[in-house]
Amino acid sequence: MSIERKVQLVENLFYQLEQEIAQFKASSEISCISGCGKCCTYPNVEASPLEFLPWAFYLYLNGEAEKTLHILNNTLHVTCIIYKPLTVINKGRCSNYKYRGLICRLFGFAANTDKYGKLRLATCKIIKESQPNSFNKTNIAITKGLKVPIFTNYYMQLNQIDFQLGNIILPINKALKMALEEVLQYYAYRTFPDLNKKCL
Repeated sequence: MSIERKVQLVENLFYQLEQEIAQFKASSEISCISGCGKCCTYPNVEASPLEFLPWAFYLYLNGEAEKTLHILNNTLHVTCIIYKPLTVINKGRCSNYKYRGLICRLFGFAANTDKYGKLRLATCKIIKESQPNSFNKTNIAITKGLKVPIFTNYYMQLNQIDFQLGNIILPINKALKMALEEVLQYYAYRTFPDLNKKCL
């Protein structure tokens, strides 16, 4: 399967998730605090290379892939290089929000199954403490059947696109690096993609 086709399938999955999250947000009334980004600052965030393939492909199309790979190869930071931290001038933000990974999309608005087999909303301490009524009401609603995105369901769907790339879970910067290497290696002996052609 071509890189273009994999990217298309991952983006389709992301679109499906965005629709589900929009419905969930409307029902739960839970939302991130504008400009927070605290979850992006943790050093132990992990992801698969496949969920960042659209990001890597976007960088390749815009002539930024090799430069970004060089940055990743030389960074000592363990937090996500896409995240731009809070400064005096700017609020913290993802510098490439459109192409953020699956983990970035799910966290805060999706559920995990606990050790008793029950769904529990996986969200941050900030949301739990700043929106306790909505958080508690939502957890109760989930037990009564409120539709919520589920981490394992989306990662299983991701794995079906490319089991090898989807099943590797790495620290986020290593996942970004592997996604870039995958795209650069694929196009090393191929012509630049014709985006007007149908992806196969």
